[in-house]
Amino acid sequence: MRTRPRLSTVALSLALALPALPAAAQDDTHVFRGARLLPITGEPIDDGVLVVQGGRITEVGGPDTRTPRGAVEHDVSGKVLMPGLVDTHSHIGSVSGGDRSAPLHPDVRNLDSIDVASDSIWRARSGGITTLNIMSGSGHLMSGQTAYVKLRDGARTIEDWLYCDDPLTGICGGMKMANGTNSIGSPPFPGTRAKSAALVRNLYHQAVQYRDKMAAAESEEDDEGGGEPAKRDLRMEALVEVLDGRRIVQHHTHRHNDIATVLRLKEEFGFRVVVQHGTESWKVAEELAAAGVPVSITWIDAPGGKEETIDWNMEMGAILERAGVDVSFNTDDFVTDSRLLFRAAAIAVRYGMSREKAIEGLTLAPARALGLEDRIGSLEAGKDADFLILSGDPLSTYTKVEQTWVEGTMIYDRANPDHRKYAVGGYKVYNTTAHEDHMIRQLLEGETR
Repeated sequence: MRTRPRLSTVALSLALALPALPAAAQDDTHVFRGARLLPITGEPIDDGVLVVQGGRITEVGGPDTRTPRGAVEHDVSGKVLMPGLVDTHSHIGSVSGGDRSAPLHPDVRNLDSIDVASDSIWRARSGGITTLNIMSGSGHLMSGQTAYVKLRDGARTIEDWLYCDDPLTGICGGMKMANGTNSIGSPPFPGTRAKSAALVRNLYHQAVQYRDKMAAAESEEDDEGGGEPAKRDLRMEALVEVLDGRRIVQHHTHRHNDIATVLRLKEEFGFRVVVQHGTESWKVAEELAAAGVPVSITWIDAPGGKEETIDWNMEMGAILERAGVDVSFNTDDFVTDSRLLFRAAAIAVRYGMSREKAIEGLTLAPARALGLEDRIGSLEAGKDADFLILSGDPLSTYTKVEQTWVEGTMIYDRANPDHRKYAVGGYKVYNTTAHEDHMIRQLLEGETR
């Protein structure tokens, strides 16, 4: 488990003054019985049993699975239990990145802007999302370092949600890059696609030189037993992490020629990259598969005036799957509301994608896109206990997320009115009065005349 920062005396006093966390605490042992389990890495299990202890999954199996004594028992008969959803592309939490002073900001950390108290976080929880790649927009060729976050309960600061142990020294996310029309503009921004690629190539060549220089300086220090350390450059350090494969590029790109540019950059500099959006990825599916580059699809109902999305293809998921591309889905919230991520997979199946790969595209495939597949994305012993309890089939329009659990703690319960409002509220969720809430329930239950 990750180590939490030590609270100061003042912060500790405040913590003690707050209401206690729910009884379903991380350290408890929980047994969930009777649901249809969707492990993702194996066949569905009817009348399944899931055992959770210390925030991790310890057992996954059928009704004869041995369970520990004294565990908290949950009867989830008739429900569906599956891994929590992973969103590779989200803008919730009031995230921001680079400014208009330059088109490339590799040193900017998106985690420094995320508001953990934002109502948008609750929309994600109510939609079954447990892990997100939160990143700033696509108006820059490079808008900064993204943040991989886990929506744990009781967060006070972003440190409580990060996958990395220390935001000052750790790699806490990917690198957001973009090309195409969004990042074209007036100087200092590039005016053409070709100039965009040239700026990016030049910056990566500088990073290669910086890496070599730092390695040489370190070697010299070792040989001489001391010496003055080389001057640090935070912009270059982040890019060296990309070059070394330790930080994955999450690349906004739509048109097939822009995607081809991304593949050339990958070949030249050897970094790991995920195509985000990939509207015309179906046109270069074979090339993406050959390069081993995943695609995270943002589902679009209509082009909406953006010329890059005119050639949207409803069969994109099926085409990419047949080519062997690792496909996932994202919200790009608010392009898709965080509460509706299931919808993307359901529509993809309607247009030819296999059911198995579509559900994997909500769970294990996006976990791979973030390099987190060893911890999340499937129901397997040893993985984080991040899972959902659904009222029915995950691809049915009638199904509701009833509960969302993260690391053995329930973080969303639709039966709780304070939670339910985030599942059914509008663009700005607001607190209804008791009278309004009663009227809504009457209308839903058909009790009004």
